[in-house]
Amino acid sequence: MARVTVLLNRGGGAVAADPELVDKAGKALRDAGVDADVELVSGGECAVRCKAIAERGDELLIVGGGDGTVSAAASALVGKETMLGILPLGTLNHFARDLGIPTDLEEAARLIASRKERRVDVGEMNERIFINNSAIGLYPLMVVDRDLQRRKLGRSKRLAMIVASLRTLIRFNRHRLTLTVNEERTGRVDTPLLFVGNNEYRIDIGAAGQRDKLDRGELSVFVMRKKTRRGMIAASIRALFDRIRSDDMVQLDRVERLLVASHRSQLAVSLDGEVVRAAPPLDYKICKKALRVIAT
Repeated sequence: MARVTVLLNRGGGAVAADPELVDKAGKALRDAGVDADVELVSGGECAVRCKAIAERGDELLIVGGGDGTVSAAASALVGKETMLGILPLGTLNHFARDLGIPTDLEEAARLIASRKERRVDVGEMNERIFINNSAIGLYPLMVVDRDLQRRKLGRSKRLAMIVASLRTLIRFNRHRLTLTVNEERTGRVDTPLLFVGNNEYRIDIGAAGQRDKLDRGELSVFVMRKKTRRGMIAASIRALFDRIRSDDMVQLDRVERLLVASHRSQLAVSLDGEVVRAAPPLDYKICKKALRVIAT
């Protein structure tokens, strides 16, 4: 069996916290029966290396990192025959969690060695791939603020996000958007937050932010209806306790394609935690079973 390339994110917290992680990952995979060649790559290099490996026609590519690293790999592998194996080495690992991939390094290596394949969906926005979610409005502003704090002040990701959330609420604003769902115009909304997820997200307190399936072929679309700072905070708290009111938030059902128009020339959009600026209309699609991944 050919050697398998393993890409670990050099800039990830796990690698920084454990200088021996490269050796540990290699050993875990070899012990599981995978002949692995482990490389350290930066975030920018990851997508380039993944694309080259997919074009080379490798049967399997393994990446280790958080959702950003996995998203970069998925972008290169969508529609390709190369399978993706994941070593969840990030802070939250939402995609790996929802696929049932264990966070323990040895267990994840054994799962990869089993080659148990699933074909799962990914989301797309103006030809950009996302594995978890995208958002317009307050959330992208929080991410930009968080990343600026981390670069300039050296704050942890968690602390920077708390500070960014508070500051963004103080600068509370709204977007006027026109939505077209599945080629049928829905109407105009005035909202502080539009959320688009890859498959249905749960918002109840028992499993907030989790997905039960990643192959239902639908986008999860939520439109926050509250137009004041106080109203949004109250609605968010009610959502966590599964007490949503009809005037809090609208969930659009059975969405496979969503067009988002705006009078603005550009919108700040988050894609799996990375903020980009995109010219509307934003064209969201669900790419059904477009990614081959090893999962439970």
